[in-house]
Amino acid sequence: MKGKILILDDNKSVLTALEMLLQTEFESVYCLNSPISLLSTIKQHNFDIVLLDMNFKAGINSGNEGIFWLNEIHNYDSTISVIMITAYGDIELAVKAVKEGAFDFILKPWDNNKLISTLHAAMKLRKSNIENISLKNKANTLKQVLKPSTQSIIGESKSMKSVMELVKKVAKTDANIFITGENGTGKELIAREIHNHSARRNELLLSVDMGSISESLFESELFGHTKGSFTDANEDRVGKFEAAHNGSIFLDEIGNLSLSMQAKILSVLQNRSVTKLGSNNTVPINIRLISATNKDLTSMIKDGLFREDLLYRINTITIEIPPLRKRENDILLLADFYLQKYSLKYDKQGIEINKKAYQKLLNYSWPGNVRELQHCIEKAVILADGNMLRESSFNLSDAIFDKNINIENNTIEEMEKMMILASIENEKGNMSNVAKNLGITRQTLYNKLKKYEI
Repeated sequence: MKGKILILDDNKSVLTALEMLLQTEFESVYCLNSPISLLSTIKQHNFDIVLLDMNFKAGINSGNEGIFWLNEIHNYDSTISVIMITAYGDIELAVKAVKEGAFDFILKPWDNNKLISTLHAAMKLRKSNIENISLKNKANTLKQVLKPSTQSIIGESKSMKSVMELVKKVAKTDANIFITGENGTGKELIAREIHNHSARRNELLLSVDMGSISESLFESELFGHTKGSFTDANEDRVGKFEAAHNGSIFLDEIGNLSLSMQAKILSVLQNRSVTKLGSNNTVPINIRLISATNKDLTSMIKDGLFREDLLYRINTITIEIPPLRKRENDILLLADFYLQKYSLKYDKQGIEINKKAYQKLLNYSWPGNVRELQHCIEKAVILADGNMLRESSFNLSDAIFDKNINIENNTIEEMEKMMILASIENEKGNMSNVAKNLGITRQTLYNKLKKYEI
């Protein structure tokens, strides 16, 4: 056995006999006849196993000394395997020591073969204990790496304050949360806020983009698989649900799932267990479910595209995130936040946004919501030549129209007319800028002005 063993016994003949027996079994064998220097010796040599006598003082056979030093050893290093040495009449004391954490006990006089077998088993336990601690440390490190820096939600608008009040209420529970909202509104950020304020905050929040998982890999990705369960399954794999055990799982774009995939998710949520692909054994899971979509699941249910029972399962609490165009107080707050973030990232401190540029940001509808604003500011900072961002620094030509215009229930032609009118107002009648912002030629713009009688 490659390892170090310490033998502690007040009988020198016992020490000599054990040392002779074990010197070929271990790379190092140390002997002590008194526990006075026990801890300092252990700290110096990092032992794997300790053979510990139950009694040291003449005339005292209570075994309390041995149990005391057993606890002292484990208080220093709980992975060390401690085996008690005891006389035949002290078996009850030895059993008590095992209950206190000793690996086993040996009787005097001992059987050499049985003793060596016990030591082999103790060595395996020592290695297993060390590996378990190493895995736990790696897991904790991984959790910290995977856990993003906590960024508070930015928003002072009435609509976002209402959302955050609801988030704080539901975060403390284990209720399933369903988040709705347009693309780019920050659904995953809200999910992380819920997790970070929950009792599971020290565990993982695992995010899964359901729209990116193909149906053929769905079970393997979410539930895991065993080695050989399909071609190229060269090893066992833990699925996303099992990996999120004791933490939270965020299923983004859940509206993209096919009906068969929905049925499998529903089964997992009902049974609170998963079955790996290629296995018949169920693995219990303890997760907090947070899901999100930008689709109208109620309409999908009517069209037979989404299971009603799954919707009931995932939407114990529904949180609807407002689009950025309905958070007018937050547009400039977010713009300033991302300005500071990317000025620091690209080493361009001191950049500011002038008043006309601010107004341009306010007048834009932000169809891509916060994500679009973020990318817009980042691009402007990267391309900035000086310390001032102006109207021309922001190319918002993809969808220019006034944020106050209601685009619902309008035809494409009606929306196009409104976009042109809004752009003319923003550019104060400068048709060259209007055509540039709309991404069309001046001649095309004039044709549309004639068409819409503008």
